Amino acid sequence: MGIVNVTPDSFSGDGLVDVARATQRAVEEWNDGADLLDFGGESTRPGHQPVAESTERARVLPVLTAVHARLPAAPLSIDSYKPSVVASAHDAGAEILNSVWGAPDALLEVAAERGMAIVAMHNQVGTEYSEPVVDAVLRYLEGCAQRAIARGIAQERVILDPGIGFGKTADQNLAVLASLQRVTALGFPTMLGASRKSTIGKLTGRDAGDRTYGTAATTALAVQSGIDIVRVHDVAAARDAVRVADAIVRGWRPHAWTG
Repeated sequence: MGIVNVTPDSFSGDGLVDVARATQRAVEEWNDGADLLDFGGESTRPGHQPVAESTERARVLPVLTAVHARLPAAPLSIDSYKPSVVASAHDAGAEILNSVWGAPDALLEVAAERGMAIVAMHNQVGTEYSEPVVDAVLRYLEGCAQRAIARGIAQERVILDPGIGFGKTADQNLAVLASLQRVTALGFPTMLGASRKSTIGKLTGRDAGDRTYGTAATTALAVQSGIDIVRVHDVAAARDAVRVADAIVRGWRPHAWTG
């Protein structure tokens, strides 16, 4: 899943507010091998300021409309927790709802009514847990999944994300990354969004834009752990990491392989 941040304040420094440039970024990511494209009009970086629904719609809808026209076969995702924005994004071509706040009833209602798949990500305010962080994440995600199914969303359209970088310290993020197989064992499709996250920066000493190699390590780990989708900024690098990891772990081979 390629990331297209239509914001002026993305934590990774890749935000774009110009429609033509954001559309071109999406096309480039698709050509680099993305299978899905995710659009966000509000930064979720630590300390970010929420934006009005009208502002978020004004940012993402023109880009979604343009990309849907340019790439009609590309599955598009809207990264938003606001029901009205999600509904408008669906009208513009988005078929996946990517929620950084799990699966609240209002979002489930929109997804169910419109036949959208939903990514439910673990999140919380603060980093204090009354149980081991991995247990808390699993309990939260299982609850999201069951609520989505109760709303009539098919199991294969409920995607669970352990929420690296959200409501967790660096050590807690690493604990979750070390336990990804427990996330996939829940029996639902899964997604990992570790791209350029601050934990990688703490480990490597690199700024957000220079964390491609560290991100590739988490991508390979995701494949080994059975994660279905990796959400990334650097699609070409992630595609290579996925291919090599797939070849080792799952026996994938390219067309006309002669090894």
